[in-house]
Amino acid sequence: MTEENSPVARTLAVANQKGGVGKTTTAINLADCLANRGHRVLLVDLDPQANATTGIGVDPRGVSSSTYDVVVDGKPPLDCIIPTAYENLWVLPSHLDLAGAELELQSAFNRERRLEIALRDVRSEFDYIFVDCLPSLGLLAVNALTAVKEIVVPIQCEYYALEGLMQLRMHIAQIQRYLNSDLELSKMILVMYDRRTNLSAQVAEEVRLQFGGKVARVVIPRSVRLAEAPSHGTPIRVFSPRSTAALAYQLLAEEFESR
Repeated sequence: MTEENSPVARTLAVANQKGGVGKTTTAINLADCLANRGHRVLLVDLDPQANATTGIGVDPRGVSSSTYDVVVDGKPPLDCIIPTAYENLWVLPSHLDLAGAELELQSAFNRERRLEIALRDVRSEFDYIFVDCLPSLGLLAVNALTAVKEIVVPIQCEYYALEGLMQLRMHIAQIQRYLNSDLELSKMILVMYDRRTNLSAQVAEEVRLQFGGKVARVVIPRSVRLAEAPSHGTPIRVFSPRSTAALAYQLLAEEFESR
């Protein structure tokens, strides 16, 4: 197959500068469900805490190379990507070393495009590439948003859910203007939805009023099983396949497919 005819992965960053809003949970489970549907999927962990790495069953202390080596040292990603225990799902793992990357990249050449340049070599190898971002708007986040075509934003169905979202949109606009004109806000995903409370319904209504078709039809429910799954290093589809959360992520994967 010639390079011109090779398929190119959909590249998506899962981002929100607020912590604890389900970014990593969404990245892991959406990637896993798409892989389970037969797509070749790469999960890139760009958070020094390495939660996406451990959440998919890989011990970051046991990896020889990580996103740090790719972004800071320019190591080819194909030398760092490892298979997970789940068919069609690979991970580019993180490591605590990545915590120093922000400082190390300050004086680096082409510092905003390190990840984008690296992923060029693997885009034809996968159908989807998800980048799990850390909760900040720093240089690593800039690298993520410069490397992808789409941004996915999980929104917690709780008070202050929209806090900081305007800042994120301004940040996206700056990336579009100066670094990545192809970047688009692809989907906003309502997570931690509790049907027993009026607050969740009100937040969901407000988000849909503001963003319309950008909001995914499928909502992700608040779930104890979903919260427990990462500690076992498994996606919810495997950990609790009959749970409402597992079904929700499978339906969300179908929604992403239908684009």
